Amino acid sequence: MIIPGGLLRVFGLGVLIVGDSGVGKSESALELITRGHRFISDDVTQCQVLDGRLIGAAPEVSQHFMEIRGLGIINIKEIFGAKAVSSREEIRLMIKLQKWEEGKQYDRMGLEFARDRKIVDVSVPHITIPVAPGRNIATLIEVACKAYLLRETGYHAPQEIMERLDRMLLDQKHKKRKSQ
Repeated sequence: MIIPGGLLRVFGLGVLIVGDSGVGKSESALELITRGHRFISDDVTQCQVLDGRLIGAAPEVSQHFMEIRGLGIINIKEIFGAKAVSSREEIRLMIKLQKWEEGKQYDRMGLEFARDRKIVDVSVPHITIPVAPGRNIATLIEVACKAYLLRETGYHAPQEIMERLDRMLLDQKHKKRKSQ
């Protein structure tokens, strides 16, 4: 199956980056590559299921190539070296870059983090990141990957803050009872 989107390895995690044309997928991927993450594919990712895992790779004709508006086609391996590229990667997270819509409600707590989406009969966690001028998308992708990896270990920041708030409210309630 062919999926429109780019694939990178970010902190050891195979991340498929999808979104509308012109939203900044390739530019964000380029920034991630400059930070030491590995490039697998740009714009088009071939997917296949191997042993129940979704594996993505670039079509042979476009392997190592990326298109950047204003620069044209560039060869990531030639510019950044062999350590900047990989031939294939298991897709463990999909991040959709979506143009910011004024007035739209966005999840601010992370309670609905990483809903699953089926790709070739394999469930892949899916996160949507709203893109607006001034937002550093590469940093947001890195943080989303770190947060996802932490959740795999059982740590949930929104859950921790809710527990802290509950404890604070309970302490205040106890203090109020003692003062009465």
